[in-house]
Amino acid sequence: MRRIVHLSVGILAGLLVASTAAQAAADISIFGFAPSTSLGTDGRPLAAAIPRETINYSGPYSPGSILVNTSERRLYFVLPDHQAIKYGVGVGRPGFTWAGVSHIANKREWPDWTPPAQMLRRRPDLPRHMAGGIDNPLGARAMYIAGTLYRIHGSNEPDTIGQAVSSGCIRMTNDDVTDLYGRVKVGSTVVVLR
Repeated sequence: MRRIVHLSVGILAGLLVASTAAQAAADISIFGFAPSTSLGTDGRPLAAAIPRETINYSGPYSPGSILVNTSERRLYFVLPDHQAIKYGVGVGRPGFTWAGVSHIANKREWPDWTPPAQMLRRRPDLPRHMAGGIDNPLGARAMYIAGTLYRIHGSNEPDTIGQAVSSGCIRMTNDDVTDLYGRVKVGSTVVVLR
């Protein structure tokens, strides 16, 4: 009789542990995000490690300008009435930081990516060309900075936002870059500070 009771308790405990483990596994997606995370139209989690916000702005740049503070890892889009939208960004890793003033030369939705020759020399394992799409490292949108090899673009690696890991481009979450893309015009001033 005791064996039956112990066996029954053991089976019950095993079922409880198995169902709890199964529920915990179901609560975490393959990307490691809890199921309550908002999902984009592609079914992937929207990352917002650094939420965008509207702030007061009293700087010298006119509305429509983009100011990137690489040491702060923030991008500011200047609005009218002394306001700006502040976004979290990923920036160039050590040795790939830069500063200057330019403008947006071009804009693309779901851009193709062709790594520049300099990058291919450093990383010969990279593809020579990649069609636009969710797996493309440029993400959902790209704004090309005139006179440089750099872009302000989305990312398929949202965990890199707030980090210094790029080859000089300014990375944003796909959600944030889509928001910025809708506000920026070709010809907008871009100021990058170290």
